[in-house]
Amino acid sequence: MINRKRNILAELSRLRRSEDGATVVELAFVLPLFLLIFLGIIDFGRLAFHYVAAEKAVQVAARIAAVRAGVCAGLPATNDRGDYTDASGPRYGTNCGNSPGICIDPAVAPCTGASATGGDALATVNEIWEKVQFAIPNDPTADFDRSNLTFAYDFEPRMNFLGGPFVPVVTVTIEELPFRFVSPLGAIARLAARGPTPDTEALAGITTGFKIFSDFSASLPGEDLARGTNG
Repeated sequence: MINRKRNILAELSRLRRSEDGATVVELAFVLPLFLLIFLGIIDFGRLAFHYVAAEKAVQVAARIAAVRAGVCAGLPATNDRGDYTDASGPRYGTNCGNSPGICIDPAVAPCTGASATGGDALATVNEIWEKVQFAIPNDPTADFDRSNLTFAYDFEPRMNFLGGPFVPVVTVTIEELPFRFVSPLGAIARLAARGPTPDTEALAGITTGFKIFSDFSASLPGEDLARGTNG
């Protein structure tokens, strides 16, 4: 009886000193944190890539729109005379910015790529759409099409003269570009924190479902809007 008791106490003492399995226990503590950092780098890296790609895409889109046929309806070919008059007329060739009313502001309403009509306008939209494809996250469930491309043609008097070709400031905007995180960062954060906390729940909310970037816009002065021979 005494020997059995001694054997049990010796075995318990040996177990207390034993480090067998310590590595597995340590791994269980460290692994969630490692996965959180590793997968977070991947997902936020994807986020940064698509952000930069969208910025570049909208710059390319604005450049194309500045030298191609207008997308929106109501773009005039030339600057017509406004309601301003003086002793000299004003004469054709007068800068529209010299006085208010020298030229008519056509007030062209912005439009989307989905609303384009006419062969030339559709050709402009299709060319731009081909260029911005790489900016779209590769997710077949993403809701993104030509209606997310917005075009604006704003009248800038100092860039125009009476009787001359209408030269707008062309602005292209990519709206509501979607992005989806692929890693369950919120769930991994809960494991790393050994339970839910306000921070882990905030991370779960940020990284769940589709998220929408801010709009991306770029503006350039219009060139010939495909009216010249080299547009």
